[in-house]
Amino acid sequence: MIIIGEKINGSIPVVADAIAKRDAEFIKNRAKIQAEAGATYIDCCASVPEAEEVETLKWMIDCIQEVTDLPICVDSPSADVLAQVFPYCKKPGVINSVSGEGDKIDKIFPLIAGTDWGVICLLSDDTGIPKSAADRLRVFDKILAKAEEYGIPHNRMYIDPLVEMLCTSEDGIAMNVEVISTVRKRCPDIHIEAAVSNISFNLPVRKMVNLGFTVLAMNAGLDSAILDPTNRDMMGVIYATEALLGQDDYCMEYINAYREGIFGPKK
Repeated sequence: MIIIGEKINGSIPVVADAIAKRDAEFIKNRAKIQAEAGATYIDCCASVPEAEEVETLKWMIDCIQEVTDLPICVDSPSADVLAQVFPYCKKPGVINSVSGEGDKIDKIFPLIAGTDWGVICLLSDDTGIPKSAADRLRVFDKILAKAEEYGIPHNRMYIDPLVEMLCTSEDGIAMNVEVISTVRKRCPDIHIEAAVSNISFNLPVRKMVNLGFTVLAMNAGLDSAILDPTNRDMMGVIYATEALLGQDDYCMEYINAYREGIFGPKK
C-alpha cells in the first residue's frame, strides 16, 4: 500500500496555527514522525488564501525536506499554484490534484509529461461530484483519454473515486467498490487512492469505520491512501490485509513491519 501521510495540512487547526506562526519545528516534527511511521509520501497542504499559497507551500516544503528524503505530495485546489510550486521539490512526488473540472488537467499534465511525477485524479467534473458509479466512470474515461493525449502513463496516475460520508450514503460503500473494482480491472497498472477518513465524518469512534472501509476498499483494488501513518492500528490492518489478499509473499512484509515497530505494541 502506498501511504500518503496526511498530518501536514492547514485544514487541521494545530497545523494552521503553526503555519500562521511559521513554526518550522512543528512542521519538521510532523514530517519526521510520519516518515518514521512508514509513509511513502508526505502530503503538504497550506489551506491559506491563494495569494499566500505559493510562498507558504515553499516554506513548508523547505521544512519537510530538511528532515526527510521522502517525496512530497504537493496539495492545492489551484492548478496555477501547483504549477508554480511542484518544481521546488528536490525529487519527483505526487501532484494533488487534478480533476475533470475546468482546465486543470490541461495546465498540469503538460508540465509533468516526461517526468517521474505522479498525479492524483479526482473523478469529478464541472457538474460536481457525480452521484452514480457510471457517471464517475465516465469522468474516468475522459481523464484517461487526456492522459493518453499528454503521454502520462497509467502507473503515474492515482485515481480518486471520491469517498463521501457513510452517514449520508444510501448504499454504504457499494458505489465506491464498483468504481474501484472497475478501474482496477480495466487498468491493472493504475493506482487507486482514497482519503480514508472522509468515510467516517460525523460518526462516533471514527477509527472503527476507517479501519473497516480500508479493508473493504483494498479488497476491491485500492492500493494507495491518504491517512495518518502514525495510527498503528491502521498500519497493522493494512499490512494484515495485504497478506490476506496474497500481496505479501510468506507474510514477510507483515513480519518486518511488526519487527520495525510500525504496528503492534510500542517498543
